[in-house]
Amino acid sequence: MSRVPMTAQGAAQLEAELKQLKSETRPRIIQAIAEARAHGDLKENAEYHAAREQQGFTEGRIQEIEGKLSHAQVIDVSQLPKTGKVVFGTTVVLSDEETGEEHRYQIVGEDEADAKAGRVSVTSPIARALIGKEEGEIASVQAPSGVKEYEILEVLYL
Repeated sequence: MSRVPMTAQGAAQLEAELKQLKSETRPRIIQAIAEARAHGDLKENAEYHAAREQQGFTEGRIQEIEGKLSHAQVIDVSQLPKTGKVVFGTTVVLSDEETGEEHRYQIVGEDEADAKAGRVSVTSPIARALIGKEEGEIASVQAPSGVKEYEILEVLYL
């Protein structure tokens, strides 16, 4: 499997979730299973089956996070040379050429993307159109409503 780019912040969030799952959620589920077993017949014990199902989801998520972290290529944006060029992890301030509206996006890994928070996946159309461009250049993005053009006002290495 190839390396998956991830910001330092994204890696820290996954590590925090993994720690929480292993140190809090997993022991709580094990306790719930033990209590449900103590009630007797497991065939008709809904508490036992619910706890086992929750255990399956939790163990699956732990494996998923461990896999992502093992294949992650963590990129610390603050350590990158500040060339004014849009690269993975940078925050870009854009101006919509048509409306004049300003937008601010950080280009992040697929697992970190959150459009409402202004974090777009490196594989998204807007990120692909921006990567490699510099401040002052125009980026054309193929949107569902047609081609949209954005001027790159500023590239931030936060």
